[in-house]
Amino acid sequence: MTAEELREMLAAFRTRAVDEGYPWEDIDPLPAEEVDRWIGHVRPCAVLTGGGDGPVAGRFGGPLLLPVEAPDPEYPYLASVDLAALPKDATDLPLPSDGRLLLFASLDETDGDGNCGQAVYVPAGTPVEERDKNTWSGYPGDDYDQKVVESYPQGELRVSTEPDLPYHPLPGFPHADELITVWCDAADRSGHLQVGGYADQEDSDPDPLERVATRAVRAAERGRWGGDEPVSGAVEDWVLLAHWNPAITYREGADVQWGIQRADLEARRFDRTFSTVYRNP
Repeated sequence: MTAEELREMLAAFRTRAVDEGYPWEDIDPLPAEEVDRWIGHVRPCAVLTGGGDGPVAGRFGGPLLLPVEAPDPEYPYLASVDLAALPKDATDLPLPSDGRLLLFASLDETDGDGNCGQAVYVPAGTPVEERDKNTWSGYPGDDYDQKVVESYPQGELRVSTEPDLPYHPLPGFPHADELITVWCDAADRSGHLQVGGYADQEDSDPDPLERVATRAVRAAERGRWGGDEPVSGAVEDWVLLAHWNPAITYREGADVQWGIQRADLEARRFDRTFSTVYRNP
């Protein structure tokens, strides 16, 4: 999808921002020049939901099929994305053209340094075997957290290509906070799984992807993630692989981000995905 097509999909957002404002939040109409510059930061993303009429491109839950030699997951299984089923140019990420991307996530907030999830790439044609989804090293005997995991969504996911705009302030935009408020209302996403685009959580200042990078560096320095390989703390070296807005009981207001260094993504090093969870109930 071209940048021009993405901008055309933002016509309603532009009308709201420039002509109408957002009276519910006491936001007056915003300068057209600034709104257009903000729209210039548009990125494509693949939005996967349980509804809609787009092609089936994955599912929440279902059997956990891992390569035979792969270790058991460290986190609860969330979803599988069929990369071949994503529309062409659904993201601007250097993703593989086929195979499956498996996403795992814990919704238990850490001390600020720990990884909260993982991603596993299964190339097309790889021999797989079904694994027990309850082998993750979670919270033995903790009924509350087990209920959280049991409430993870289930069912097929349909995909649409949508424009995405920043959820965090950018330099040079005096009305960044107002633009973000109007965009969040226009996007109206809840319970979705997103591949590519911008990281999003309720407190998005700074960029949530910056938090991912910073925490990955700290975790690596403490020997808790990343092995002996270098980890960059520069946000420009990272991309958002996926975002999940759970909208589930027991974890309302949570957002999960999976970030990866661009160089690792290009090298298919999905084992170097770092995940954070933020919750503001």
